[in-house]
Amino acid sequence: MTTIKSLQCRECKKEYAPTFKYICDECFGPLDVHYDFPSVNKNTFANREHTYWRYFELLPIAEKSNIVSIGAGMTPLIKAEKLGEALGLNNLYIKNDSVNPTFSFKDRPAGIAVSKAKEFGLSAVGCASTGNLASATAAHAAKGGFPCYVFAPSDIEHAKITQALAYGANFIAVDGTYDDANRIAAQIGDSKGIGIVNINMRSYYVEGSKTLAFEVAEQLDWQVPDNLVIPVGSGAMLNAICKGFEELESLSLLGKVSNMHMIAAQPRGCAPIVDAFKKNSSDVIPVESPDTIAKSLAIGDPGDGRYVLKRLKQYNGYAEESSNREILDAILLLARTEGIFTEPAGGVSVAVLKKMVEERKIDKNDSTVCYVTGNGLKATEVLMEILSKPQTMQADIAKISAMVR
Repeated sequence: MTTIKSLQCRECKKEYAPTFKYICDECFGPLDVHYDFPSVNKNTFANREHTYWRYFELLPIAEKSNIVSIGAGMTPLIKAEKLGEALGLNNLYIKNDSVNPTFSFKDRPAGIAVSKAKEFGLSAVGCASTGNLASATAAHAAKGGFPCYVFAPSDIEHAKITQALAYGANFIAVDGTYDDANRIAAQIGDSKGIGIVNINMRSYYVEGSKTLAFEVAEQLDWQVPDNLVIPVGSGAMLNAICKGFEELESLSLLGKVSNMHMIAAQPRGCAPIVDAFKKNSSDVIPVESPDTIAKSLAIGDPGDGRYVLKRLKQYNGYAEESSNREILDAILLLARTEGIFTEPAGGVSVAVLKKMVEERKIDKNDSTVCYVTGNGLKATEVLMEILSKPQTMQADIAKISAMVR
């Protein structure tokens, strides 16, 4: 059984009982889950189900009967030899979360939050989303028998809208930015008692993303990687991955994690954290009108932005951006070297990885993990603009054969 010690304010450190609460009463800081972990070792997780629920003792669900699972997690950690050769890296790994059940990493936090909503006895769930979370929340809501309300910008990729609707979500397309959708979702969630997974369930929700640290550590045979390249929208995932590695160290499952380098990757046109990092500022200035093909990272006012900056300082990290063309080129490079088809957010990671190597910020012999967080089939429109169109030919064997070399 998991034992949650408290919810602790990230700012003033005041502690609260682990209830349906997410903001500190004193300073309005975010609340994080703190645990009294049971005694575990590396063998604790061996021979368990191949989902992130294999780490049940380290997650914020008290009773296994409340788990709502669609089989997410334990996604491949690929030794990317061909991509590594192209970039000049000898120990490059791709953490491929594009193969989760709803085809993005969002299955991790959504699954935790919906399970916690069940534990709290809530009657409905929902989310504010740039697309991937909409699908993940809707799928888990369907599995758990919850009504689901999705608030999202009206210009997100059609495939993501279709996916969420297929799971039965009530989809509210907001004529505005993600930040507009987030504001509306917060007000409705609080007024109607709906568990908005990434807002009023956020303290528990973010715990799902730390399983990206648990799995990488286990898949590397409990070795600490040198570099982690992480796509950043709100910043919650990067912060959670750091928390995950730190918890493993506190449990003596890993050696020192302080030598890791965190690299935050954002798209040009919505890179407020990169802008602050390069100015050596602790203030993240919101981007009012994000302009990027990486829709899933188009969060102009990142909720965990300044905490990402603290993590980058803590882990001697970097923050870098990539242009639309660099993102598209990186998507094709990954696809044509490793057979992994990612959406633009994953292209941002690979493009920034390439820049880090070119700028000699990653050594060729470092163990480097690049996170790919969503599937390319969710965002084919932008890629089709640069790919050659198939030529239609008569069903003539001689003519077609002449073209095959």
